[in-house]
Amino acid sequence: MQQGKVEIVPYFDGLIAGEVDALVESFVGAPRLQHPLRGTIQGEYEFREFVADSERWLRERHATVEDVHRGVLEARGFEEVVVHFGGPIAPLDLPHAMVADHGPDGRIEEIRIYFSTRPLTGQPTPRAPVLPGDPELRLPPAAANYVAKAGNRGIELEPCVLVDDGEACALEYNAHRPEGETPIEAGLTVCVADPDGALAASRTYDDVDRRRVDRPTDA
Repeated sequence: MQQGKVEIVPYFDGLIAGEVDALVESFVGAPRLQHPLRGTIQGEYEFREFVADSERWLRERHATVEDVHRGVLEARGFEEVVVHFGGPIAPLDLPHAMVADHGPDGRIEEIRIYFSTRPLTGQPTPRAPVLPGDPELRLPPAAANYVAKAGNRGIELEPCVLVDDGEACALEYNAHRPEGETPIEAGLTVCVADPDGALAASRTYDDVDRRRVDRPTDA
């Protein structure tokens, strides 16, 4: 895939600035967005209302956006930022990530937002899957290593979509315990490889409980 070909309005910059017209025009048709707290937002009117509410809420909290990584490919792109909140509430730094599916002309078909809701709500928000699993998806070593490490902690990650820009890869997945102890939850992790291709770092955006669950052994 060719990199640098697709030009879209950076979602988080547009949201902070309230550039709703530019954001709407970034979509192929009616905007569609998946949000951890608001669920599915579909349609121009609904999207404009969401952007207006979000811009006002962020402005009241003196929010600023720090870019972490942005990779844009032909079929998809992903973006990572840290939203810094100030104002009358206690300072808060909340990492966000998003994946955008692109249409043939490079405009957006759907945006999927990921972040942990615990810092905002005081508790995790289990998120139902927003994508089907893809058993044929081939993972680079760094992402495969991350999936294997999760399995060692008793969490099965079902890969759904991978966006790899050569510097980092964003993996969307459905997470669940093998025993079915918790609901299947949607999440995203960005994996960074070392020079040998192994997992060097990861940045995770979800509310999946990663506390180790020891399974009983046979007597």
